[in-house]
Amino acid sequence: MRSGYLVATALAATIGLTTAVSGQTSYFAQPYLSKEAVPNSLKLDPPPPAPGSADEKRDVAAQKAALKLQGTPRFALAARDSDLTSPQATGAFSCAAGITISAATTPNIDKLMRRTMGSFGMVSAPTKLKYMRKRPFVINGKPTCTPAQDSLLRGNGSYTSGHAGIGWGLGLVLAQVYPDRTADLVARGRAFADSRRVCNVHWLSDTEQGQIGASAVFARLQSEPAFQADLAAAREEAKALAGKHTPAGCDAEAAALAMK
Repeated sequence: MRSGYLVATALAATIGLTTAVSGQTSYFAQPYLSKEAVPNSLKLDPPPPAPGSADEKRDVAAQKAALKLQGTPRFALAARDSDLTSPQATGAFSCAAGITISAATTPNIDKLMRRTMGSFGMVSAPTKLKYMRKRPFVINGKPTCTPAQDSLLRGNGSYTSGHAGIGWGLGLVLAQVYPDRTADLVARGRAFADSRRVCNVHWLSDTEQGQIGASAVFARLQSEPAFQADLAAAREEAKALAGKHTPAGCDAEAAALAMK
């Protein structure tokens, strides 16, 4: 229990969220990769866009587009995608997977997801600490989809996005569990990453580079025996539960994701 608490606290500090930890209980699980085994983001990430550059102008344009989504179902979905600590966190991928994902319905799949979250999120730490880029809401003064986290996020680097890396990485992992739904799951992972732009807490380049770091972690995980063992168990569970636990609310989610 104590190790889970420490993992949750460390990850929360790195990606900039208020962790839902009560005492020593955490919804994070021990990562498959040690801190030393996580790929070094500074070897992957270029500097953030320079002031006045074409890349910065692209970020600003993407942020202006995101602000038009405030108050819409897509903005509400971005707020739900920000949840990484509650029992419902893994359920964000239920519609894409075609099954209700949770600790109760799919314990092996839920475990696999929670054990990868830490590494997908932590890979961004060196880059965040080096550049400490200001977040969009600090610059534009507009609301975020998670106002309770604003004070914490102000002191946490925007580049790159740990949340985006987690979403993208989980989509890749679940595509290994449900290969026939690869396109749906990878698309949902990309949308999960883009929720950070919609939320007004990350620039577009933050989310895109966060996905690069997560891709490196995903490649590294393939050499981890514990990951492979849990992946095999998740695949067996997926086969055994085929056609069961149909998720609800998928039409509403699809409509929200269609908003640009």
